[in-house]
Amino acid sequence: MNIGDLEAALFRAERRVLEIQTKLHRWAAADGGRRFDDLFNLVCDPAFLLVGWDRVRGNKGARTAGIDGKTVISIQARIGVEEFLAGLRTSLKGGVFRPLPVRERMIPKPGTAKRRRLGIPTVADRVVQASLKLVLEPIFEADFQPCSYGFRPNRRAQDAVSEVQYLTSRSYEWVVEADIAACFDEISHPALMDRIRGRICDKRVLALIKAFLKAGILGEDQVRRNTHTGTPQGGILSPLLANVALSVLDEHFAAQVGDYFSRRRRRHRGLANYRLIRYADDFVVVVSGTRAHAEAVLQEVAGVLAPLGLRLAADKTRVVHITQGLDFLGWRIQRHRKRGTKDQHYVYTYPSKKALAAITAKVKAWCWQDVNMPFPVLARRLNQMLRGWTAYFRPGVSSATFGYLSHVLWRQVFGWLRRKHRRTTWRQLRRHYCRGGWWPTTSEATLFDPATVSTTRYRYRGGAIASPWPLTA
Repeated sequence: MNIGDLEAALFRAERRVLEIQTKLHRWAAADGGRRFDDLFNLVCDPAFLLVGWDRVRGNKGARTAGIDGKTVISIQARIGVEEFLAGLRTSLKGGVFRPLPVRERMIPKPGTAKRRRLGIPTVADRVVQASLKLVLEPIFEADFQPCSYGFRPNRRAQDAVSEVQYLTSRSYEWVVEADIAACFDEISHPALMDRIRGRICDKRVLALIKAFLKAGILGEDQVRRNTHTGTPQGGILSPLLANVALSVLDEHFAAQVGDYFSRRRRRHRGLANYRLIRYADDFVVVVSGTRAHAEAVLQEVAGVLAPLGLRLAADKTRVVHITQGLDFLGWRIQRHRKRGTKDQHYVYTYPSKKALAAITAKVKAWCWQDVNMPFPVLARRLNQMLRGWTAYFRPGVSSATFGYLSHVLWRQVFGWLRRKHRRTTWRQLRRHYCRGGWWPTTSEATLFDPATVSTTRYRYRGGAIASPWPLTA
């Protein structure tokens, strides 16, 4: 199959997948108790497998191989996409497909000395997981609560941060800042499968999900280990399964929200109101009440998580007032007095010190590498990293942070240039690398300046976030 035929087939496949997903989502939303059968044929459908292949191919990890040593590029060159997907479909339909253990890779956790496990499945397993996700996601999305934002379509971290800012600007002034310890590693398989069976009754689909959960891990020491709990972090299906498990927490707090008048009556009786904002395994509970009410929530949350085999990380869980501030998803959220006023206070969001330290450490790491690297190569690598970081933190009070980052970047890059050309004067460096100015720019590359990024305000969308599958035609 040549590139033109593949792209045409992919276009038709995407339309077919979207039509079927829309039907599944509508049926699930119309009947909250409906259990879906005969989904395995959709997982094996050529259109779903082709779209799954495209998702895997476009992923950043496409160049990384699993334990079989095959990458997307090697499969395209040696086997061919059409033959690979046909063989995968045949093995699925014949009942002989077996997921292989994921390849373990320990990567550092940002901002800490700890390391976390990343599981790298084979390309074939990734494609099947992607196809399985295309089938399951529209069904479970009908049940997910609006307070969940992580790894869901049309939702992003800024939505979670803006909801925290919105609620804490009202009466929800106490915040329970929490994190689930080793969430992806400790989810109970029986508890997770029970929640999946609430919507899925196709035995072959359930067996396939369980096979992925039990596939095992091939450690860095080349020792195979069985997986009795958890969903290996790194798999395409893992975030959806984690959301299915943690939705029990969303449902617990959603049942307590009530309407405006019921919340008002609770406050008049001295009771607290609670709202949960969750992004994957990171979440906060904002409380309209007292500190005692907020501290009582911790035991409540622990009780909800216990049947899933999960527990709160004690070192990352605390109760704070919004005037003290909290760090959430890389942002610092805190109430401050507005500059130029005496008694006007507002909740502001800006990059946290931890996030700023992480990006400056990356800049320094790149600038202390090989000085024989050409300047355009260094500039391109720094630009890609800095553009992504500033785009994430653009909707906030980030101008001062961007200015500081620009200052650090300039010092580090010029330090790299001075080490690269030890006998060159400042005037010669500026003439060659800055065209007589002060900011590094050449005919081949210009260093990105974070200080030039203008900040915006991210509007709180609340329940107005549209689903990719409309409920009405």
